Amino acid sequence: MLNKIKKLRERTGAGIVDVKKALEESKGDEVKALDIIRASGQSKAVKKAGRETKEGVLGVYIHSTGKLGSMVKLFCETDFVAKNEEFRKLAKDIAMHISAMDPQFLKPEDVPQNLIKKEREIWSAQLEKEKKPKEIQKKILEEKEKKFRSEISLSTQPFIKDPDKTISDLINEKIGKIGENIQVGEFIRYEL
Repeated sequence: MLNKIKKLRERTGAGIVDVKKALEESKGDEVKALDIIRASGQSKAVKKAGRETKEGVLGVYIHSTGKLGSMVKLFCETDFVAKNEEFRKLAKDIAMHISAMDPQFLKPEDVPQNLIKKEREIWSAQLEKEKKPKEIQKKILEEKEKKFRSEISLSTQPFIKDPDKTISDLINEKIGKIGENIQVGEFIRYEL
C-alpha cells in the first residue's frame, strides 16, 4: 500500500490523505485511484477558476534546430507560484507543445465562424460526392466540426508528453496540486 501511495503521489503531486482516500475508494486499483485524483483536481480547478490571475511567467521553447520556437503567457494568482519550479516547467511544457502541435486558437469556442463555414462547405461537398443521406450528413458535419475545433485549439489538444491528457487536463491537475488558478494567455509560434 505504501508503495502505491508513493507512486501515485509522485505521479500526481496530490497529498497523502487524498491519495489514500482515492486508493481506498478504488479498492487499491491504481488506475481508478488516478482517475479519482484527477477528477478531484478538476473540481478544485472549477472552484478556483473565478480567481484573478495577475502574476505569471513567459514559457519559451526553442527547438534544437533553432528554426522553430514558441512563447506562451502562463498566468497564476501570486508571484510566489510564478517563481515555483513546477509552474515554470508547466509553462515550458506548454510552449513545447505549441511548437509541436501548432494550435491556432486557445479554446474551441474561439474558432471564428467564417473558418467553420469554409470547412463545412468542403465537408459538405465531400459528403455529397459520397452520396450520403441528408440526415446522416448533418450528424457527420456536426462531428467533423467538433473534431476540427478540438484539433486546432490548444486547450483540447492531447498533451504531446502524455496523450491521455488534454492541455486543459494538465492545467487542471496543476491547479489541484499548486492550489491557485492558472490560465493560459496569449501564445505564439515561430518557424523559419
